[in-house]
Amino acid sequence: MVEDAHAEFRLRPQRLEQFIGQAKVKEHLSIAIAAARKRGESLDHTILHGPPGLGKTTLARIVAAELGVNIKVTSGPAIERPGDLAALVTNLEEGDVLFVDEVHRLSRIVEEKLYPAMEDFVFDIFLGKGPGARGLRLTLPPFTLVGATTRYSLLSPPLRDRFGIVCHLDFYDEEAICLILKRSAAIMHIPADEAGLLHVARRSRGTPRVANRLLRRLRDFAQVVADGRITEETAREGLARLEIDSAGLDGIDHKVLLTIIEKFDGGPVGLDTIAASVGEDADTIMDVYEPYLLQLGFLDRTPRGRVASRRAYEHLGLPYTRRTSKQAGMWGEE
Repeated sequence: MVEDAHAEFRLRPQRLEQFIGQAKVKEHLSIAIAAARKRGESLDHTILHGPPGLGKTTLARIVAAELGVNIKVTSGPAIERPGDLAALVTNLEEGDVLFVDEVHRLSRIVEEKLYPAMEDFVFDIFLGKGPGARGLRLTLPPFTLVGATTRYSLLSPPLRDRFGIVCHLDFYDEEAICLILKRSAAIMHIPADEAGLLHVARRSRGTPRVANRLLRRLRDFAQVVADGRITEETAREGLARLEIDSAGLDGIDHKVLLTIIEKFDGGPVGLDTIAASVGEDADTIMDVYEPYLLQLGFLDRTPRGRVASRRAYEHLGLPYTRRTSKQAGMWGEE
C-alpha cells in the first residue's frame, strides 16, 4: 500500500501542460490563473466535481504550483468543529490554496463559518461563555478555496454559489488513457508495447487512477509469469486473472448487474436493496460503480429505482426479456 501511494504521487503531473485530457477544464483554469497572476490577486474559489479517480486532487496541486503559492490539504470529514477550520484558515498566507476534498461532507456549523471566510476573508470567533461572551473578528489574507466532490448535487446552494470557478471532470477517452499509461510506464521504467498499453486503456474505465493501478499489477504479473514486458497477450492474460472483463467491469460491477437482472428481473430496484444484496455500501455503489455503468449504458436510473438495460444483458450473454408492468413496480425505491 505504501509503495502504491508513493508510485501514485510520482505519477502525478506537476503543471497544467503535463496534465493529459480534460481539455476544457485545463483551458478554463489556465485563463483564470493567468488573469489572477496578471492582476496580482488570488484566484477565485474553485470547485472540481466528477467521479473519483479523474484527477481532482492533482489539479488542485497544479493550481497552487501554477500560482506559485503553498497548498494546505484537508477533507470535509476532517474538519469536525469550527476550531479546526479556524486553525486552517488563520495559518494561510496571502494567495495560498486551501484544498478541501469531499467538500460536500462539511458539517452545517463549519459551513456557516466558512461563508464569511470565503466572501469577506474574515473569521468570527467567540471568547468566553454566557452573558460575558464577546465576539472577535479575525482578518484573513486573501486565499483560494479549492473544493473537490463526487456529489456536486449535495453541496448546499449557499456554498455552491460562493465558488466562482466550476469545473466538471468527465471520464477520459481511450486515446488520453493510453497517453497517460505511456507516461506512467516511462516514469516507472516498465517495458511495454503500445498494443499492450492500448489493451489496458480499453479496460481502465476511462479513469487514470484505475489505469495506473492496472499498470502496476500487470508489471508484477509480467515480471513473475512472463518475460517482464507488457504485451497485448500479457495484458489480456493478466487482466483476465484480475477478473477485469473486456469493458473494464470487475467482480462488483458484475454482482450489481446480475443482482438486478437475476434477483429482481432487471429492475427497477432501490439502491439500498442492491447494496444489501451485494454486500457493499450504498454510497460506494453510487459514487464508484454506477457512474461508469451509466456511461456504458448498462444501467438506467428511474424514479422507481435502477434498471439493467438491454446492453447489460448482451454484455453478460443473457437473454433479454421485457419486464411486465407489474414487475416494473415491484422493487422500486421505498
